[in-house]
Amino acid sequence: MTAESLGRFLLYVGGGLVVLGAVVWGLGRIVDLGSLPGDIAYEGENVRIYLPLGTMLVLSIILTVLVNLVLRLIR
Repeated sequence: MTAESLGRFLLYVGGGLVVLGAVVWGLGRIVDLGSLPGDIAYEGENVRIYLPLGTMLVLSIILTVLVNLVLRLIR
């Protein structure tokens, strides 16, 4: 791998992270993703545990559909 191709790869990854961050930030302002049914929250005296199972499932489905659409458009 040459320095030029590595630099281009890092630019694409960085741009993708910026886009992904903007999408998550925008969705966070529109939809309260932290309190979906299926999210498990436990608060004890000295411990707090949060397992966002419902949120992970919804995001996984949305991202799978988006990636499949992008891959179909590229072909």
